[in-house]
Amino acid sequence: MLTRVGPGTPMGELLRRYWMPVAASCELRNQQTRRVRLMCEDLVLFRSSAGEVALIEEHCPHRRASLFHGCVDETGIRCPYHGWKFRADGTCLETPAEPEGSTLHNRVQATTYPVQELGGLIFAYLGPPPVPLLPRFDLFVWEGGLRDIGVASLPCNWLQIMENSVDPSHLEWLHGHHLAYAREQQGQPAPTHYRKKQVKHGFDVFEYGIIKRRVVEGGSELDDDWRIGHPLVFPVMLRVGSHGQHRFQIRVPIDDTHTMHFWYAFYRPANGASVPPQDEVPVYDVPWKDERGEFLVDFVDGQDIMAWVTQGPIADRTRECLGSSDQGLAVYRNLLFEQMEVVRNGGDPLGVIRDPAKNEIIELPQEREKYGQGASFLAESMDMGHARYSPLKDELCQLFSQK
Repeated sequence: MLTRVGPGTPMGELLRRYWMPVAASCELRNQQTRRVRLMCEDLVLFRSSAGEVALIEEHCPHRRASLFHGCVDETGIRCPYHGWKFRADGTCLETPAEPEGSTLHNRVQATTYPVQELGGLIFAYLGPPPVPLLPRFDLFVWEGGLRDIGVASLPCNWLQIMENSVDPSHLEWLHGHHLAYAREQQGQPAPTHYRKKQVKHGFDVFEYGIIKRRVVEGGSELDDDWRIGHPLVFPVMLRVGSHGQHRFQIRVPIDDTHTMHFWYAFYRPANGASVPPQDEVPVYDVPWKDERGEFLVDFVDGQDIMAWVTQGPIADRTRECLGSSDQGLAVYRNLLFEQMEVVRNGGDPLGVIRDPAKNEIIELPQEREKYGQGASFLAESMDMGHARYSPLKDELCQLFSQK
């Protein structure tokens, strides 16, 4: 019930009540079509010559040829096989080989889904009407900063990735002790902040998901890590960051055994340094295996991917041996079951937005001084996180070093 995401499954029906990112806007700059597989459905994303973005079933309703190879113009997309043409809403406009006066096109409708662009991402909604508002979370709409988008397609189920978000004890061990071990093996400097012992965890459900809190050794509940914390944005996002570097990690189910992972980052220095204007939000691949096919475990996100993928395509939870430190998993799983029931009963699940007044900008809680040492934590995370692969890395390092 928790892992299967196809049409008609309980989890598939829950996830279809939310907007999901499917591509970066810039990925339709030099090509007009892009294949998208989302929650077990094969689709094609295209941008018309008039600039309209649309998402349509990949296989033409006529003879099932792929519309990925279709011809795009200002009014829609034309199948390469027989020239049937479809508008962005799936309406069939032309069936060229049919006799003059044929009304066949009036009885043909391609499956399409609503899409919107926000903050350099293209989002899709695969659920039933009425379509909810696309949430305007802060990182997507803040001004005065730089953005980039990292991506990786991972061969495992979405849930084992998301459950990592409510498993704070792994930071001390995976990103502290194991990262130190892996980097020392390669003659690289070890992390300092991640190795701090965590003595207390908390998980509070709020209107958009779960607030995670922690107290590290030598700290107290007055610290940002506990007093403010940071959120799992239900159902598939994690918000992390500190000291001017803020990120969403978005885990989008491709199908039951594959997940598209987005690292969406917004950078705005706390020191007030001037940020240059940004015409386009760049997208880049985050590598997670080396040339020998071995996992890259010398950076934080590569370690996470190793832990997720090595659980198998779908983790066998019947063989788990959970302890008291796994409280967050219980909170999240119970929330998933609860919200599946809400959908089954015809309601809107947690975090679905329909009131425009609540959607001008949604400010999410986020600790500003992570581990109590914001600036030094930032420098370490830039060197030992996915941002080391960003095309903006040199620009960001210079920007954050300005006084």
